[in-house]
Amino acid sequence: MAGNSQRRGAVRKQGKGMGPQGKTAGSGGRVRRGLEGKGPTPKAEDRVYHRAYREKQARLRHANAGRSTAARSSGSRSGGSGRGAGDWVVGRNPVLEALTAGVPVQAAYVAEGAERDSRLKEILAYAAEHSISLLETTRGELDRLTGGAVHQGVALAIPPFDYADVEDVIEDAVTNSGLLVACDQVTDPHNLGAIIRSAAAFGADGVIVPERRSAHVTPAAWKASAGAAARVPVAKAGNLNRALEQGQAAGFTILGLDGGGEATIAEAAQEGVPVILVVGSEGRGLSRLVREHCDEIVRIPIAAAMESLNASVAVGIALYELSRVGGDGEAETARFHQ
Repeated sequence: MAGNSQRRGAVRKQGKGMGPQGKTAGSGGRVRRGLEGKGPTPKAEDRVYHRAYREKQARLRHANAGRSTAARSSGSRSGGSGRGAGDWVVGRNPVLEALTAGVPVQAAYVAEGAERDSRLKEILAYAAEHSISLLETTRGELDRLTGGAVHQGVALAIPPFDYADVEDVIEDAVTNSGLLVACDQVTDPHNLGAIIRSAAAFGADGVIVPERRSAHVTPAAWKASAGAAARVPVAKAGNLNRALEQGQAAGFTILGLDGGGEATIAEAAQEGVPVILVVGSEGRGLSRLVREHCDEIVRIPIAAAMESLNASVAVGIALYELSRVGGDGEAETARFHQ
């Protein structure tokens, strides 16, 4: 029908707002698009031309390198049962002490702009002399790596300790010194480190610690051992009582240290018989099951005014007494100090 605007091909009349060709006049969306903007401004660390971007990439490389080193370190060990993500030594005095004590270093970090006091200069000099690479990073990144610890601008990442196998330690001790130390609920890492140090001083072939409710070889224990943890095998037992049973089956006499023991160490120990010396916590002493697994409970005679000895001190005295068993104190002591 003529004039029907719904009919295909009909001519539309020109009205207000339409151009000469019948098209609506407008901006074509240019104004709207101009008002939309270009989105949020990227972070500085995401802009490739910014210094923050380069620092972020450097941190990622360092972190990846540290993880790769940890993986290679744990993967290359054999015969041990050490696992975990390692630990941190932070602060200028602890770091210097750890380095001089021979604590193994997985990675060493120093914060940019850290004040060069005498301690830091000693750390830098020691690292240079012993070919330890110091990775420079931002203070904020070092905060993140160390979990917010007070690091004073310097920190060491140390690998997980490589624990020995209990059976291997017992077998080696049978053919060597015939002397082992077992710790029952010794939870202070400083005491554990001192015990390891005494074990090294008197020629013991190893130290056994339980997997649970016990201190393990942490940075604090490393330092307290004065480097002895690198020389004396430390075995982690899933069950200490079972480890003592293995020792008895191999011919060891189990001597438990306790102030209430009926015999002294010199009275209980026998020449030529291998010994596992068991020490309990300073507060609670030996646990009931461990006490039942001991062949004899021995004591160290002390003045009546003193109730007990520190666990690590008691082990040092006991090991000295064991070294004298055999009648020739000087010869035995010399053998245990080799």
